[in-house]
Amino acid sequence: MKIVDTRKFTTYDEFLAKSLKDPEFKKEYDALEDEFVLINEILSARLAKKMTQADLAKKLGMKQEAISRLESGESNPTYSTLSKVAKALDKKVALV
Repeated sequence: MKIVDTRKFTTYDEFLAKSLKDPEFKKEYDALEDEFVLINEILSARLAKKMTQADLAKKLGMKQEAISRLESGESNPTYSTLSKVAKALDKKVALV
């Protein structure tokens, strides 16, 4: 078995700190902040209700994969979909 020296790996926090020094990267990263906040809110609400992705999907009549894509940022949900997800989690969509 080969032993890997992990001391030479970069952590995510180190990578992010270094990358944010690049103005172009920072601009794109900051542009995604609202999306990250929304994803985090959905994920946190689901976990607070002790629901799995499959539980939420079943409640919504969707496939678990759709919830996975939503939580990973790989989908572009409609307002209607976000409203249904929010309602299933006893939340409301608010535009601020």
